Amino acid sequence: MASARNGALTLNRVLRRALDYVLGAGLFLLAFALTTSSSWFRSHYPYLGYFAASLLACFLFGLGPANLVAILAALAVYRTYSPAGILVTSTQTPFTAAMAVLILLAGANWMLGSLKTSRDRLAAERERYARLAESRDVLYRELQHRVSNNIQIISGLLLLQSQAVSDKAAKRALSEASGRISLIARIQRRLHSAGGERAPFNLFASELLTDAIAAAGASAVALDIEGGEQPLHEDQATPVSLVLLECVNNALEHGFAPETGGRVSVSLVQEGGHYVLTVTDDGKGLPDGFDPQTERSLGLKIVRTMASQLNGEFSMSALQRGVACRLRFPPAAAQG
Repeated sequence: MASARNGALTLNRVLRRALDYVLGAGLFLLAFALTTSSSWFRSHYPYLGYFAASLLACFLFGLGPANLVAILAALAVYRTYSPAGILVTSTQTPFTAAMAVLILLAGANWMLGSLKTSRDRLAAERERYARLAESRDVLYRELQHRVSNNIQIISGLLLLQSQAVSDKAAKRALSEASGRISLIARIQRRLHSAGGERAPFNLFASELLTDAIAAAGASAVALDIEGGEQPLHEDQATPVSLVLLECVNNALEHGFAPETGGRVSVSLVQEGGHYVLTVTDDGKGLPDGFDPQTERSLGLKIVRTMASQLNGEFSMSALQRGVACRLRFPPAAAQG
């Protein structure tokens, strides 16, 4: 079966190649008819038609059919010798005139064929590199998916372990760790669109925070997002997202009373060559005696660690109503 298919393919290639030679010969006949039928053409440009036929055959059918045209043109010059112009002069014999035409046509064919071959090779290389790039993107997306799934499995294992622990503090610590690891898995999934392109920060943050608000049962809290029309660098997206979610979750947990409405505003802008992420809320504000610089809660430890990883600075301050959290960090290229 396979041998029969290969034989059919080979036969088709041979027939197509034979057709190229036939069409090349047809171009020669057309040039010959034009040269011999027009006295003006024969007296002024007797060999121009052969050059055109040869070059056209080379461009359309390849070097072999073009050289066939060159050979037939040389034979035609030998049989219909007519001195004219600088190509064939009165000092030449029919044989030398035919050889001159043959050499010039073959040289022109070779140059055009070389250029065409180089162009075809370049096109093939571009196609190959495009396929490799596509394969790389597919493999990368698959890797991202598998990493996300593995992280989710770890989160599930921690959650199961928390259910088997009787100590309340340990149970809560394991549950919080499970939630944060699950969050990283969600970030990994949403960093890229279905087509593999990195999602703009504002779209990515909107989906992530909408889920966080729903999970907290704070449907009365409105969300505003400004800026962030471009995607963040892949090395920065996860730590920035963790800082963002810690700030928003803190506002949802401590800033608003249950069933109470409010507003959380998020912005990501560039100031002085740095990114500035700002999260504000109009909730209760900071409790009395709270000092962000000395507070040792796990959430703030995570935020400070992420800010350090970004080579950035994190600050938290009280507003007339609510709290403002601010993360300032350089672009990935500037971190060195």
